[in-house]
Amino acid sequence: MDTKELLKKVRKIEIKTRRLSDHIFGGEYHSTFKGRGMTFSEVRQYQFGDDVRNIDWNVTARTSQPHIKVFEEERELTMMLMVDVSGSEMFGTHNQFKNEIVTEIAATLAFSATQNNDKIGLILFSDDIELYIPPKKGRSHVLRIIRELIEFQPKSKKTNVSNAFKFLSNVMKKKAIVFVLSDFIADDYKQNLKISAGRHDITGIRVYDQHEAEIPNLGMVQMEDAETGEIMLVNTGSKQVRLDYSTFYDDKVTYYKDSFTKSGAGTIDCRVDESYVKKLLGYFKRR
Repeated sequence: MDTKELLKKVRKIEIKTRRLSDHIFGGEYHSTFKGRGMTFSEVRQYQFGDDVRNIDWNVTARTSQPHIKVFEEERELTMMLMVDVSGSEMFGTHNQFKNEIVTEIAATLAFSATQNNDKIGLILFSDDIELYIPPKKGRSHVLRIIRELIEFQPKSKKTNVSNAFKFLSNVMKKKAIVFVLSDFIADDYKQNLKISAGRHDITGIRVYDQHEAEIPNLGMVQMEDAETGEIMLVNTGSKQVRLDYSTFYDDKVTYYKDSFTKSGAGTIDCRVDESYVKKLLGYFKRR
């Protein structure tokens, strides 16, 4: 992709997702993810209805007028976006591939965080850590993240979600808001997720295509595994083959939901042909 085309794509995503974060998600994000506590702001005269527990007795005695301490939320937070860039993210039977929806969701979340003056970082992972961008503030930083999400070419097509959580625990020592965007066609990450969820506020966003859940009856067809590149001849006319695949897929989805729920982490399921706006808003309102 040449620079001109890339900038055009970045701009298009910025316009769409920034409008969402400005008008819809900014306030919801702020109220859902609280700051680290309250910090002292100023002292002012007591007004009817103020909490008497906040009276500053020193100033009150000095001025002979009741004064109270005013506190404000210590807002600055850090958001980490963990994005699966393995081969299976390039699947799509509708107008968009999974990785395109993932990019839009990540951009919307990033602009919501930036609107609240929070830092945003990025981890792109396959079966290895492909890219790490440390958390920073500002629009130009968010645009860099969007550029990477659009044009990054991973070295591997495989997935290892467990490694990604292990890396998160190593680089993020302070509590962060973490969104993990993947199709979660993986397992063996429960333990490292649990460790990460003990320190961070984690939400898994499963982006999937409904046609991944089952194989249609098309007779004998050649299929390529998106993550291994292996080409196989598959008899999709076989009920057993279709049942085995459906069971495999359902097991992965069950593992994902079970792992996140038992770790105290949140989950959002977003099908590529559904509105991720409604999904995110519903999630923020439920919390």
